[in-house]
Amino acid sequence: MTRMKAVMKPAVAAACLAAAGAAFAAPFGGAGDLSYAGRLWSALKADGLVGKGAIMSAPYTGVHPHGAILDTIDARATVDGKTNVVIIKRNYGGKGVSKQAVANDPDKWLKAVTVMYKRAGYDPEDRDWFWVKYAPDGSVMKNPKGMSLAGKVAKGAPKGCISCHKAAPGGDFVYNHDRYR
Repeated sequence: MTRMKAVMKPAVAAACLAAAGAAFAAPFGGAGDLSYAGRLWSALKADGLVGKGAIMSAPYTGVHPHGAILDTIDARATVDGKTNVVIIKRNYGGKGVSKQAVANDPDKWLKAVTVMYKRAGYDPEDRDWFWVKYAPDGSVMKNPKGMSLAGKVAKGAPKGCISCHKAAPGGDFVYNHDRYR
């Protein structure tokens, strides 16, 4: 009986740890989020909103954590047959980056594309935004802990997309205007 208890204890501990890990898993970056992020990128690319030759706004001086130079556009996009608002922020950086340099050769300076897409019923507590950070090639980027940055990114955390954008005036999680309440 003692030997059985000794064998069972590690197995029970491992099962408890696995259950605890699942219970406290981050609410973002899972297979469903990555799949949706892929479909979103494809829709944005088809509409000329991301990728080589994408529609741009005038580059402007950025703020952390996005990039030294940014350009932001609001549009509508259709994913899985549902059309809604999308905000696309291209993040530019590198030695020698400037607004003029980005305007002349955006692909050279592009470091990331951050997207907010309204997804009805997805996350009502946080205004139904789906968050994703793409590399210039459309792959989903990861944070330093290796978590994919797609979905309810950093929900409940003191830092991250949701906690930062909750502070935006107007209650719509958007800093530039209050159109999406």
